[in-house]
Amino acid sequence: MRRAFFIVGPTATGKSELAADVAHDLGAEIVSADAFQIYRGLDLLTAKPDVLTLAKAPHRLIASIPLTEEMNTEKYRCAASRAIEEINSRGRLAIVVGGSGLYIKALTHGLAPLPEADPKLREKLNALNLDELRTQLAELDPESARKIDPKNRRRLVRALEICLLTGEPASEVVTGVGHSGLPGSSASAKATADKPIPATGAFVFRDREELYARINQRVEAIFENGVIEEVRAAGPTSVTASQMIGLQDIRELLGGRMSLLQCIAQIQQSTRRYAKRQLTWFRRQTNFLPLNLSLLSHNEARILLRMHSELRRFSEVRTRDD
Repeated sequence: MRRAFFIVGPTATGKSELAADVAHDLGAEIVSADAFQIYRGLDLLTAKPDVLTLAKAPHRLIASIPLTEEMNTEKYRCAASRAIEEINSRGRLAIVVGGSGLYIKALTHGLAPLPEADPKLREKLNALNLDELRTQLAELDPESARKIDPKNRRRLVRALEICLLTGEPASEVVTGVGHSGLPGSSASAKATADKPIPATGAFVFRDREELYARINQRVEAIFENGVIEEVRAAGPTSVTASQMIGLQDIRELLGGRMSLLQCIAQIQQSTRRYAKRQLTWFRRQTNFLPLNLSLLSHNEARILLRMHSELRRFSEVRTRDD
């Protein structure tokens, strides 16, 4: 059985540094669950762990693919599962760390197999404007239409594509509760999806006022450290990589269409909104141990997480022996 301990939470919480210390204490290795730190380049923009943090324990799936490559949840699940299995094969614990909720859920719950993109259908959908995409999706899958950002063309197109290729709502196909027998039905999902990893771990967070202050400070710091030049030198990016918070804003700044102060404020606001969505996701979607880092020192949190991990491993051993 694959074994992993999860440390999840919103951006700017401090989970990367905390997880690295816990991994060092336990002789464990880290598997990142961050949708954008997986890309090579744009280290400042994606808030990759610094050199000292990376040196505390081996890290996987950070800076592992080029910016030009498309990424999705299934690709991540396969890569992370292989990394966890390899770490476990050497008798070590894998600590999964990140804030990308869908990536975490893919590991703890598995994924229904999704249909491949259809070039002809994709071409037709890409010809539609946002209003037309939203209208069609609302008719075929009201739940997806309600949840997807109405300005996110890529996700609207993909949801519509899944609906049209499977004959079922994308929201049901993705969660594996379809009923038609087409790709995405529950029977197909159970037959082909990898066995999920037990959801053992902690959801770390901070009081909202403190978290937002940390976000604002971090955004100011990346500008002081050269994020504008980093983006200028980045070159072309895939559609998924282009979704990084702040990338388009800095490109607008470089194009003279936004002032520096406007750019910083916009990225701070977008990051705060993202953190709010992450908080909501992890509170509703997981049953990890909640840990408010605003009430603990770094060392106190480190000890608690180490104890929690060791107790869970002891419990697993006792259960297998019984």
